[in-house]
Amino acid sequence: MAVTAPARTSLAVLPTPLVTASRLADALGLTEPLLVKRDDLTGFAVAGNKARQLELLVAEAEEQDADVVVTGGSTGSNFVAAAAAAAAYAGMGCVVVLAGDAVNRTDHPNLAAATAWGAQVRWTGNADRASVDEMIPAVAAQLARDGARPYVIPRGGASATGALGYRLAVDELVGQLAGRTPTIVIAVGAGGTLAGLVAGVVAHGNPLRIIGASVSRPVDEVAGRVLALAREVARRRGEKEPQPSDVELVDARGPGHGVASPAGAAAAALALRYAGLVLDPVYTAKALAALPAAVADGPALFWHTGGLLDAVAALMGPL
Repeated sequence: MAVTAPARTSLAVLPTPLVTASRLADALGLTEPLLVKRDDLTGFAVAGNKARQLELLVAEAEEQDADVVVTGGSTGSNFVAAAAAAAAYAGMGCVVVLAGDAVNRTDHPNLAAATAWGAQVRWTGNADRASVDEMIPAVAAQLARDGARPYVIPRGGASATGALGYRLAVDELVGQLAGRTPTIVIAVGAGGTLAGLVAGVVAHGNPLRIIGASVSRPVDEVAGRVLALAREVARRRGEKEPQPSDVELVDARGPGHGVASPAGAAAAALALRYAGLVLDPVYTAKALAALPAAVADGPALFWHTGGLLDAVAALMGPL
């Protein structure tokens, strides 16, 4: 069945490079080749992998004649900053709901970027990230009552529309691999990126194994979220729906979400020294640290999702 191409607002510079990192493979103790998919180089407002998701999300907002994007997260959220930039680019306003409060907040380059790019901030007054999910709809409803036309994006862009960006990324990657079949390892937070990849690999007949390194939530919790999103993406495209066995995860949280791990710090140091890759301590460093154990044999592919401003924040130390 022919699939209609979804509407996209051009943000990312695609395709992103697929490179070989031989010296890094040796440093990690791998015996097979290591490829790196450089989605840190999407080219839009240091958004990294978020640019792929936002191409679909912004296009949907435009189709709905929205004039303000409403999303949220933590002060260090990569997605919040990227969404603010994308909304500004599309000529829309942006309101972001952040966990915590203005008085006791921890400043972060992502928060500075989001506000510099025009985002208005609403604080939940509660440090629990779940408080953001509860408050986003309320903020959107108030904006609508005030005459605005809000478009709501869940934390991390983890909707079927956002995940579709990574369903399309699989088409790109399969072409670049030209028949090679490495095992893919990628950091997983809200789950939208992995969901899109799972949907894409299943649609292509499962030529690749994907392992998500969960850095934010327990594996059992994120697996259900990923499967539900992946199935919704497949249904939208009329493609084969993924099964539970298609979602594979390892626990890479270490000391906890948002807290650097010794293993991640060591992996980030190796990545910089041997491949010139800048990894952030919250997502990509932990995912790379998990790769050698996750890929016991055979070639591997590390999908670099970005997180540059998180890496900058780590270098700056406590603010």
